[in-house]
Amino acid sequence: QVQLVESGGGSVQAGGSLRLSCQVSGYTNGCLAWFRQTSGKEREWIARLTASSGLTQYADSVKGRFTVSQDSAKNTLYLQMNSLKSEDSAIYYCAAVLRYVCLGTSLSDFNFWGQGTQVTVS
Repeated sequence: QVQLVESGGGSVQAGGSLRLSCQVSGYTNGCLAWFRQTSGKEREWIARLTASSGLTQYADSVKGRFTVSQDSAKNTLYLQMNSLKSEDSAIYYCAAVLRYVCLGTSLSDFNFWGQGTQVTVS
């Protein structure tokens, strides 16, 4: 059973930084990703990482500001968020799929989800 638990959310001023963590259990190699969702909007993909290769990809909205990484020894996925803007305020979710490579960025491409952590930028 794959379980994902996010942490690290909070409130920060615009221009500041936060680092989110996603503790992963019951999982080996696959594709890991971060999504976010604001009230009244669909959950959107923002970053993904192929665990076996470390290959990363980003949505245009966060490219150059956010960095996704993993610590395999700690079974943890990270999202370093810099130069935060008010529009980055959202609930952030980590997601996983037991596929050797990342193939998509839609919700249906991932079948394991964390409970989410709130990020507020003011």
